[in-house]
Amino acid sequence: MNGGAPQLTARKSRKPDITVVAALILRDSRILVCQRRRDDTHSLQWEFPGGKVEPGETSEEALARELREELAVEAAIGKEIYRTRHRYKDSRSELELIFFRASIDPSAELQNVVFEGFEWAKPSELPQYNFLQADVEFVTLIASGAVAL
Repeated sequence: MNGGAPQLTARKSRKPDITVVAALILRDSRILVCQRRRDDTHSLQWEFPGGKVEPGETSEEALARELREELAVEAAIGKEIYRTRHRYKDSRSELELIFFRASIDPSAELQNVVFEGFEWAKPSELPQYNFLQADVEFVTLIASGAVAL
């Protein structure tokens, strides 16, 4: 018996309301970052490409689909490299955000289907971008070198 001590793991073990997947894509030692449209929620903030996992999809399937929809590119989804949870102040839903390595053909031309724009940024430059709050912890780890690229 724990004598009434709080159960710190109970909240984390609860299934998140929404699962979101995102890709860490490298080209010439730079990371692909995308800017949300000005008419979208979290207008003009930066993020890694990806999106919501739909019912019946694995995380990897969802990420490959999202990359096709957002950038018109086929990607090989690699290993999971980071996972976090976040709840935006204006939302009742808790999201779980899972980051994966993903690779694309070096000669592949990305098509901007849904973003205001996208850029290839040096890891050390990432903190200069106005990232979505859910991404900030991961961005800090990349910029500090705590996440091996």
